[in-house]
Amino acid sequence: MNILAWIVLGLIAGAIAKAIYPGHQGGGILGTILLGIIGAFVGGSLGVFFTTGRFALAASSLSIPGILVAVIGAIVAVFVWNLLTRRSAV
Repeated sequence: MNILAWIVLGLIAGAIAKAIYPGHQGGGILGTILLGIIGAFVGGSLGVFFTTGRFALAASSLSIPGILVAVIGAIVAVFVWNLLTRRSAV
């Protein structure tokens, strides 16, 4: 059941992050889910780090605060993805 919750959380967080982040991001629905799930782990890990001072790999939960943390993490993931896949103007 956790996998299904992470997929739903990833879809929600990825869709919100792509809507907030400026510019065009490709990838379709699977890319959105994947970036959202990565964002949930990034946001959850950063949340644990800022509250406890220790780094631990953790995912956000399927709740309102968990979605907000996952969206912030997904925005970071979209930003990093755009840096890695950016094409030169030449």
